[in-house]
Parts: sequence; structure tokens; C-alpha cells
Amino acid sequence: MLPAIGLLAFGPADTLRSIPNHSFTSGEVLQYKVHYGLINAAEATIEVDNSLHRINDRLCYKATVTGRTTGSFDFFLRIRDTWRSYIDTTSIVPQKFFRNIEENNYRKKETVDFDHARDMAEVEKRGRDKNDVKRGSYKVPDNVQDLVSGFYYLRTLNYDQRRVGEVIRVQGFFDEEVFTMEVTYRGRETVQTKAGAIRAIRLVPKMPSNKLFKGENAISVYLSDDRNKVPVLIQAEMFVGAVKVDMYKYHGLKNRLNLVAQN
Repeated sequence: MLPAIGLLAFGPADTLRSIPNHSFTSGEVLQYKVHYGLINAAEATIEVDNSLHRINDRLCYKATVTGRTTGSFDFFLRIRDTWRSYIDTTSIVPQKFFRNIEENNYRKKETVDFDHARDMAEVEKRGRDKNDVKRGSYKVPDNVQDLVSGFYYLRTLNYDQRRVGEVIRVQGFFDEEVFTMEVTYRGRETVQTKAGAIRAIRLVPKMPSNKLFKGENAISVYLSDDRNKVPVLIQAEMFVGAVKVDMYKYHGLKNRLNLVAQN
């Protein structure tokens, strides 16, 4: 569901970037139902810990994404995944990234430590076997994001200043590779969610050619058209059918959610 998604990395203290953030804060919790066609296939939660954490001597938000299959899906595709990013509160770049993947018999634990002063990422990967440990160091660009922090960065942007069709480019690091995520702003519309009708900003990330998604514009991400810019709906066209990630519950928002009044 997550699909997915660079910021100015900081070096000397006098060049430390500051990103205005009016959109999220500690204690925010978003809950989603994942539908495969008409089937309720999974549940996901995106939450920011109530407390700030100090990583690399920087105050960070601890943002965690968890996903798990439910019902009949659990019998043939059991997923218990956790993605976590420690996001610098000032510059909205990741200081540390953690991923724990449990999909059927497949297991992977990954930790990425970011050194933005040197533009380096230190990666440690562990498999099911305790002796299966791989480590590596990788050069990364300034402003680099992991997949979780990249979504939070997109929430800090002012879309009032964007033209429909404008492309936002974000430098990312995932699976030991640097990539450029291109996200197109597609304007505003009202979407129906389990939490109600919500005015939303539509973003379309460009997808690389793959065997899952139908075309490079297969995914639409809808952020609430308010100061929160929370992801309220994600729709994906896949070769095996349509998938919808639908927000149904939320609390701890920094601002009031812009629900559409119903007659």
C-alpha cells in the first residue's frame, strides 16, 4: 500500500535546513482498510509516536507503518509488515529507517542509519537465519528520503502554489539503491472514504515498469485538502485487479479534517 516516495541534508549547523511543518505532530494515528475488489483483504495503521526520540543527537518523530492481511487472505498470503522511520523534526529527513518483513515464510529485517553530514547510508540486513547478515555503505544524495519519511515530506508542501500537471521530484533510498520518485500533482477533487466525504489533493507517483501495476500512472494518492494533508485514500490499478486503501478511523490530527457536509 504503500507504495511509496529528498530533502536538503544538513551538514554544518549554520546550513541546517528548516522545513515548515503545519501538517502533523506526535500522537497522530491513521487506520485503513485495504480492499482487493470487494474483499476486505488487509488492515494498515500509520502512527506517529506520542514522544519525540533523539537519533544522531537530533529530535525525531517516530513514524511507524504496520500492515497485516485479514480473513481468508491470511490463509494463502500471510503478511505482517512493519516499516519505521525516525524523521528529523526540523529538516524532515530520516535519521534511521527500520523494516521488518514477514510474508508467508519470507523474513527480512533491515536497518538503515543515515549520516546526512557525509551523505552516506549504512545498511544492515538480516534474513531468517541468524547468521545471514549483510552490511554495506552507500553514497546518497542531499535531501534523501526513505519511503516513509518521503510521504511525510509530501504532506509539508503547499499545493496552492502548484500547477495541475506539475511534477515534484524527491530523491529516495530503498533496497540499497538511490532513486528519483516523480509525483505529479493532478488537482483537487472530493473522494468518498469510510471516514466520510473528504476534499482531497490528488497525487500520482510515476511507477517504474513492473509486473504488478498497470502502467506508470497506476496509483493515485489522495491527501486531505486541509492543513493536515493526511492520506485518506490510495487507489491502485494492478494486473490482478483493483486495490483500494481507505481511511476509516483517525485521531490526534494537528488540525481539523476537511470533511464535506452531507445533506
